[in-house]
Amino acid sequence: MIKEKKNQPVVEARQLDLTFQTNDGPIHALKDVNLSIDRGEFVSFIGPSGCGKTTFLRCIAALETPTGGTLTVNGMTPDEARRNRAYGYVFQAAGLYPWRTIAKNIKLPLEIMGYSSAEQDERVNKVLELVDLAGFGGKFPWQLSGGMQQRASIARALAFDADILLMDEPFGALDEIVRDHLNEQLLELWARTEKTIGFVTHSIPEAVYLSTKIVVMSPRPGRITDVIDSPLPKERPLDIRDTPEFIEVAHRVREGLRAGHGDDV
Repeated sequence: MIKEKKNQPVVEARQLDLTFQTNDGPIHALKDVNLSIDRGEFVSFIGPSGCGKTTFLRCIAALETPTGGTLTVNGMTPDEARRNRAYGYVFQAAGLYPWRTIAKNIKLPLEIMGYSSAEQDERVNKVLELVDLAGFGGKFPWQLSGGMQQRASIARALAFDADILLMDEPFGALDEIVRDHLNEQLLELWARTEKTIGFVTHSIPEAVYLSTKIVVMSPRPGRITDVIDSPLPKERPLDIRDTPEFIEVAHRVREGLRAGHGDDV
């Protein structure tokens, strides 16, 4: 029994649908989504705006409720997984409270969960080191760059040591140089922690560089047009983006996006 549970997908969606009811009529956000994510995978979701990437991530996090099909997280319903603290969530904006120091921002979920002060301090120090912000715990958000604020947001999501990290386009507002650096750091963090990561992006190079699996989605209603298992090695210097293997995967992602638009015509 223990072995079967270990081999169970971390996230499994089967014929998943989600329709929002609005004053202007129904909006079909997701349609017939089938996907399995295994433990330790880094899975990127890419597609045009409004294709349901973020909606699917929010379904995993129990922030949206599907209207059809099934979705399990660690073998539980998303709501049960939320109550079991199965995941940390990193939003597009860092979302740090300006009146709290970085350490106190990271402590906030730990305070809500009832951890002791000593354990809060221990966990904060650990995650600050993980995201290369050791020594910055006493600073306020406005004293940090945008990239450092996002790293603090990642640290907050890691503070209670959930197995799954859900990231909704966390680097989209940053310039390319900072983004490249954070991509490198995120891969190092993933290698050290062995988390299962779900990552939403609009960037083809970012998706290919980071992922073990790339999920390509169509315009609304959001469907999966391709699932690409990356052939790239786990250790990836930035210049891997110039290799034929990288370019081939990026080409397949681009073709998948075009095909999705074609299906919508």
